[in-house]
Amino acid sequence: MAERTPGTGRPRGFRSAELGWPELERLPHPPRRVPLLGDVLGVDRHSPLQDTVRHARRLGPIFRRKAFGREFVFTWGADLVADLADEARFAKHVGLGVANLRPVAGDGLFTAYNHEPNWQLAHDVLAPGFNREAMQGYHAMMLAVAGRLTDHWDRAQAAGLEVDVPGDMTKLTLETIARTGFGHDFGSFERARPHPFVAAMVGTLTYAQRLNSVPFPQLLRAAARRNEADIAHLNRTVDELVRDRRTSGADGGGDLLDRMLETSHPQTGERLSAENVRRQVITFLVAGHETTSGALSFALHYLARHPEIAARARAEVDQVWGDTAEPGYDQVAKLRHVRRVLDETLRLWPTAPAFAREAREDTVLAGVHPMRRGAWTLILLPMVHRDPAVWGADAERFDPDRFEAKAVRSRPAHTYKPFGTGARACIGRQFALHEATLVLGLLLRRYELRPDPAYRLRVTERLTLMPERLRLRLERRSAPVTVPSPAAAEAPASEPRCPVHGAGD
Repeated sequence: MAERTPGTGRPRGFRSAELGWPELERLPHPPRRVPLLGDVLGVDRHSPLQDTVRHARRLGPIFRRKAFGREFVFTWGADLVADLADEARFAKHVGLGVANLRPVAGDGLFTAYNHEPNWQLAHDVLAPGFNREAMQGYHAMMLAVAGRLTDHWDRAQAAGLEVDVPGDMTKLTLETIARTGFGHDFGSFERARPHPFVAAMVGTLTYAQRLNSVPFPQLLRAAARRNEADIAHLNRTVDELVRDRRTSGADGGGDLLDRMLETSHPQTGERLSAENVRRQVITFLVAGHETTSGALSFALHYLARHPEIAARARAEVDQVWGDTAEPGYDQVAKLRHVRRVLDETLRLWPTAPAFAREAREDTVLAGVHPMRRGAWTLILLPMVHRDPAVWGADAERFDPDRFEAKAVRSRPAHTYKPFGTGARACIGRQFALHEATLVLGLLLRRYELRPDPAYRLRVTERLTLMPERLRLRLERRSAPVTVPSPAAAEAPASEPRCPVHGAGD
């Protein structure tokens, strides 16, 4: 049986599905199940998410898989996901892959258990760091970092070289969150190789993924030692960053680090401890750039492969931004088609591809499947976002018009969840969407994107998703941009819009 968290009665640690699903035998599982080992025949340990998606297509909207004595339930049907979004009956579950990151992120916003008080404290202290006023303050720094990217790409284009899209998007998004959130410059674009922080981060994510695919952690002793070194490097980097801020007395202008160090909870007056500050900084530096870099990389792949969609988005940028050297904050929100390109990219390849939900009390999922308190399921977003009953028979096709307002209103709620759901949804989603929309607009305005005809999309998994070895050739645009019409220039900026619920969600 699962252990109990002292003083709460809540189950903790990994709980195999048979402990929480009384009618587990009703759920289908892959064929050729092997005693003791489970459903391991044909498994690719390097791409467990994509492997599970293949099973999902055959097994249906709820199914189970077993590996080395541990049973998992996966869910993707629209009615099931909508029911799991009910915050009164279900809550975030820190699944196995996320729990594997707790040695580095502890009770940070992403990895905290629901009963840990530091999650609510940090959320309440940091949430104002993502309101409209704060976002406007970050905009100029986002532009400055994007300028470093375009300088880098201009040099590559002039030399006739292809650009490393995932590598350069990682540099961009790391520098963006480091500068806007913490006043730090990693110098990523001045380095021939990835910054050691990135190497350590990739190491910890990869190790957390590998832990899910072995029966005994002792089999990864060498990898565990490397992981300990990676964690130590992340901790040292963040400790130096925080120490520099404290000793220099520099004013961060109310950035995230300022809020972590100086802000008290508005009701309780409590402040984040030094250890919690470290964990939150690591959480933001890792989660704040890894998923956004993946989203931008996938979006550039699709724009290069669909020149007609790129042309339409580019025309919108030319009309809305005109010959403005640096677009203003409100001008980014007017790029509605560019935003739809991003939404559609995250539909097909949500870079945080799954999240888990657990029952707060004994309940029946969608009126069909009994669940005991603490029972959990992993929501498989690539299948939620490809459900033909919701998205149509052409759900695999890249089509940004799926996110036109009328189409969004016609779909059931909770069928598009790239940032999670409920109280534990991604706190920085508007930051990520503004940054990504701005960068796509700048790149479309400056370059024509030419793909390698021989390239076939392969996806790297390290808890997050990233296109593998994506290279593009660039051509500088020769056509002048057009000055927007008065009607376009005067159009009000749209509020941040959730493709499910509407403005401001």
